[in-house]
Amino acid sequence: MQTTLRTAATFQGVGLHSGKPARLTIRPAGADHGIWFKRTDILLGDTMVPAHFNSVELSPLCTRIVNRAGVSVSTIEHVMAALAGTGVHNALIEIDGPEVPILDGSSAPFVRGILARGVRALHRPVRAIEVLSPVSVYTAKGWARLSPAKPGQGMTMDFHIDFADAAIGTQDKQLDLANGAFVRELCDSRTFCRQADVETMQANGLALGGTYENAVVVDGDKVLSPGGLRHGDEAVRHKMLDALGDLYTAGMPILGHYEGHKAGHAITNMLLHELFANPDCFRIVDCIGARAALLPGAGVEVDEIPAVA
Repeated sequence: MQTTLRTAATFQGVGLHSGKPARLTIRPAGADHGIWFKRTDILLGDTMVPAHFNSVELSPLCTRIVNRAGVSVSTIEHVMAALAGTGVHNALIEIDGPEVPILDGSSAPFVRGILARGVRALHRPVRAIEVLSPVSVYTAKGWARLSPAKPGQGMTMDFHIDFADAAIGTQDKQLDLANGAFVRELCDSRTFCRQADVETMQANGLALGGTYENAVVVDGDKVLSPGGLRHGDEAVRHKMLDALGDLYTAGMPILGHYEGHKAGHAITNMLLHELFANPDCFRIVDCIGARAALLPGAGVEVDEIPAVA
């Protein structure tokens, strides 16, 4: 069945790019509500912003959603991944600033907060997007593809990255996201950047809230963040985390295989537009019985969160 939180979960911190403080509260919502953000610091006009791919403004560094009144919320991908990975289908997310707090740079704090409050079932079946035929998008920087899942599988991912810095280098990872794999394998992996890019980003008004504690910063073969990496392949794991969060802006879970080759937020959003522009390539299905057990958040327990996070 569809789910929501049992009680509200609140998080506080600063935005990675804006550097502005924000208080974010994930509140329960009814069946078929979906995921919506509400800007509580704006008192007039339309303050509700749908977490939907049609509301996304393309950006290489984060996922930013904007409503028709121009009200926006930035860097939603980590909390969206947490909702997808814990199987929360309906929520109202209130936030008193322009950007979701970065916390430790991963989804783990959101996952821990959600599971600590608990998830409750609603009296309506989960609907999912079943991919029937492959769709792809290609750019000069990378590409992404959605194709049908193999029999007995739900959402699977295959991701490849390639960076000049030896601390990251070339990384590949494949993962079946059923049975709580997101919580165990991906949720604690942090956002990362190259030291050489930090000054450029800050000069352009980005990464103003970034620190060595909320991002993995690398310089050549060195990891500058205290404590080093949580996983040897933390970078590709975080890219998969981002992809799951961005794919959840489809409005429901996806049953299919996602491949990303040096893909980022903009490419994944372009892929969703391509999918919905080709209605013969997918269908909407009710997730009942064995199919429901294949969804990313099915059967997740709080003690599955990696201890490091």
